[in-house]
Amino acid sequence: MKNTLGERIAELLQKNGLTQRELAEQVGVTEVSMSRYISGDRTPKGPVIANIATALHTTSDYLLGTEATGDFESEYYKIHRLIARNAPNMSTAQKRELVNALFESDDQKG
Repeated sequence: MKNTLGERIAELLQKNGLTQRELAEQVGVTEVSMSRYISGDRTPKGPVIANIATALHTTSDYLLGTEATGDFESEYYKIHRLIARNAPNMSTAQKRELVNALFESDDQKG
């Protein structure tokens, strides 16, 4: 995991194929502000961090570097929050795919 908020945002921008300008537009801030967040010159307020996390398909905890990793319970709750937050934007096919993935893993055990 990268060390700073800006480094984590930059890494996720690349992974998601977004520019700073596109992210800024999605989050509702100026491109200059986004650039300052990434460079570490400014720290975004909580609601902006939450919007950045949503736009980059991650959690605020990951962006802030406070996310616990490795244990099943924390991973489960992280995934649960991510799905719950994004469910309104998901298509019926995407929701069905998630449900099928859960039941298919049960079928493979038995």
